[in-house]
Amino acid sequence: MGWVQGEMTVEELNLKSQGCLNENLGIEITELTETSIKGRMPVDGRTTQPAGMLHGGASVAFAETLASWGAHCAIDRSAQHAVGLEINANHVRPVSSGKWVYGEGTPLTRGRTTHVWDIRITDENGRPVCISRCTMAVIAVASQYVRADQRSTPPSA
Repeated sequence: MGWVQGEMTVEELNLKSQGCLNENLGIEITELTETSIKGRMPVDGRTTQPAGMLHGGASVAFAETLASWGAHCAIDRSAQHAVGLEINANHVRPVSSGKWVYGEGTPLTRGRTTHVWDIRITDENGRPVCISRCTMAVIAVASQYVRADQRSTPPSA
């Protein structure tokens, strides 16, 4: 992929997603294309509001996950790390429990210090559920994204 820097696979991204919010919400990265990153998220007890519909916050978490992983793939990970700076989302269609939503993140700009990503989340029929834009800050420190077994354990509360 032209926008992906160095070696990166869907499998590696999903390994690094274990033991954190991505895994807790059931988010999976499914594809790195020539122009985008794709994933999916279940609509179930982890991602619904009390009425049994997809929670808008879960959609935002999914959108930021796609933008974060996309930016992570697009930078020099040995010298840079990408962090969320701003996100907005328009929730345009409800999705009931028991289904999946699918997301695609596409970079609008990939500058030296900021990236802007367009994220489209759709239902199983390809209809829009959430339209989001996420700005990522690129900072001058080696990437901190590692597999769960490589993370330091925070002190107990």
